[in-house]
Amino acid sequence: MGLGIGEMSDQPLIRKAEPDDLFYIHQCAQEAYKKYVERLGKKPAPMVADFEQQVERDVVDVLLIEATVVGYVVYDHRGDFLHLESVAVHPEFAGKGLGRLLIDHVEYIATSHGLRGVELYTNIKMTENIQWYPRLGYKEVDRRIEDGFERVYFWKALDVKADADTTNIVTIKN
Repeated sequence: MGLGIGEMSDQPLIRKAEPDDLFYIHQCAQEAYKKYVERLGKKPAPMVADFEQQVERDVVDVLLIEATVVGYVVYDHRGDFLHLESVAVHPEFAGKGLGRLLIDHVEYIATSHGLRGVELYTNIKMTENIQWYPRLGYKEVDRRIEDGFERVYFWKALDVKADADTTNIVTIKN
């Protein structure tokens, strides 16, 4: 990606993804998830995701540092909660709290729209994630096989705001 690490002089910015971001979103997914290919025996779902469709549906937000996309999150509205489909930070920026920032962003959106929680999943072989999500307040609620992947589902209940705005929530239609 040719990203200079050094000190992050600019504050991270999260905004809706745009078509011009697609190259960087794809690149971020490839770099962030490639370490799992051997462990899973195939590419993880985010490496083959249809980001074009997701960006078009307005369900992808990007994280920028110094005007460069260094991470993204995909989420959609499902009933009375948000489903966090995938989150990634380019490895050159890993370990700086940016993944947590993206998850906090999704939780904020859910809370501000009066939704009761956030659901997410990870692959059973992504053991780092299985240990990390509970530290963020997520509880394991299910394990199932979907699309050929062994997934572990997590849930985090959120405080619902009484005056929440439920307009402008986007739903992915599969």
